Amino acid sequence: MKRKLVPHVARLLCVLALSASMTTAALAADPSAPSQCYPTAVTRSEDGGEIRKMYDLGPEDDPAGIPRSDFEQDGCHYTLIDLLKQELPANESRQHTETVSVNSKSKDMGAVLALLPQTKEFITEDGLAGVLSLKLDTVNVEVAGYGTATKEISTKRSYPNLAEQDTQYLPKTITENGKTLTLTDIQWQTDNTANMDGYAVADRYTAVATYSGSATNSYIKGYTVTADYVGTVSRINLNKIRYVAIFEGTALEPDPTDVPAPDAVVEQPEETPTGEKNAVLPVAVIVVTALLGGGAFYMIKRRR
Repeated sequence: MKRKLVPHVARLLCVLALSASMTTAALAADPSAPSQCYPTAVTRSEDGGEIRKMYDLGPEDDPAGIPRSDFEQDGCHYTLIDLLKQELPANESRQHTETVSVNSKSKDMGAVLALLPQTKEFITEDGLAGVLSLKLDTVNVEVAGYGTATKEISTKRSYPNLAEQDTQYLPKTITENGKTLTLTDIQWQTDNTANMDGYAVADRYTAVATYSGSATNSYIKGYTVTADYVGTVSRINLNKIRYVAIFEGTALEPDPTDVPAPDAVVEQPEETPTGEKNAVLPVAVIVVTALLGGGAFYMIKRRR
């Protein structure tokens, strides 16, 4: 009798294993769930109060895959407030103006225009492309900033026919080109002169004085050049439907209760091996296995 039960037990164990694997696969993947859609363009308002995500979907794409959950970005919490549907034309085009800015070392128009190509390829944020042309009447050159430079300057002055080598005969400062210079060095020269009879007279001296100082001048660091490029941008839409998800943002404020006291001990949450996300799947498998195991045990007991 014992030997006859062994095949039944083996078959029941196989059934249990197969059922558990099928249950796990069924819970792990839902074939009916739509695939996630990804935006083709994202725009954000200057104040950060609104974000628009554009999805260009084909006939085979399910708009249910467009994410609608709240999210946080750049210190703001965003919530979906509207989802717009737009029928895209077969050929979409519009006029576009793009302002560019470049740096220049000179304000000479020839040097400036060398930095600006006549045409420029451009792609907008929502995917329209085209060739834009430079508008010469919009070219503007402005000073980018000023700097200062200091240099040392010096000059020499001669003071002849001095009775003796004494600095009291020399000015201590002079003015040169609007700059005040200070006496920094003196070179003395002896002037021997003779009278009508050929006899030498008392020596006279010439002082060669050096005056030094510094001059500070301002200069232009460079120039900023701005100009507009204008043209038509377009694209071909192949049976596309555009969905625009509009999210409204509110600034996040720190929660004072989340800030621990200086002497408080912050408890660290225990980490689970598989994470909270995957907790549902093992529990379901255990429940199904327990039910099947109980049935198998009941059948074995009956046969005995």
